[in-house]
Amino acid sequence: MNVNSNAYTYTFATVMVVLVAVLLAGASLGLKSKQENNVKQEKMQSILASVGVKVDRSEAQAAYDEVIKEVLTIRGGEVVSTDREIGFNVDMAGAIKAENMDREVPMYVANKGGENYYIIPLRGKGLWGPVWGFVSLESDGNTVVGANFGHKSETPGLGAEITTPMFTDQFPGKKISEAGLFQSISVVKQGTSTGDYMVDGISGGTITSNGVNDMLADCLAPYAEYFKNI
Repeated sequence: MNVNSNAYTYTFATVMVVLVAVLLAGASLGLKSKQENNVKQEKMQSILASVGVKVDRSEAQAAYDEVIKEVLTIRGGEVVSTDREIGFNVDMAGAIKAENMDREVPMYVANKGGENYYIIPLRGKGLWGPVWGFVSLESDGNTVVGANFGHKSETPGLGAEITTPMFTDQFPGKKISEAGLFQSISVVKQGTSTGDYMVDGISGGTITSNGVNDMLADCLAPYAEYFKNI
């Protein structure tokens, strides 16, 4: 074939494109299981961090197996499954599309230092994309032990501050119910929070703060009936 011809050029380009595509597809498949395992371990880290257990990613599985005693799936205030894998693999992005009492959502029961804690996953919307997190409660099902949050693309220095201690350190000791009635935890304008049911939002991150406020109210509500029963 004439290497200076258009046919040669097109053939060469086509072969290279196909070859690169095959190599990329192979690399993606080869790394898929490792990527999925990394995501799983990072989720375990976040669950554990909500009760103050901080471990490296390589230690997450062992610590999770030790601390998390049960993974319950809740619907309408009742336990519908105690299968650990089913609960862990619940897609919160899909679950929150259903009405509160129709959702099947997981709850992690942890034991640390002989005390039981309930860990609730959260999922909502920020300014530029999804936000998520975990809130842990004492055995009374009401008093917050800890909280942590994550985001996909919130603005650094503004909405992204929901991941920092400046924001999360406000949550321990807060309440989600009063006299058995669900109250949630409101995220209010910075400097205006008072009492057991409010935390200060992020200065300059109003939309993200509002997203976290809505997420807390929406995602904590399905568990209120369960905690009322216990």
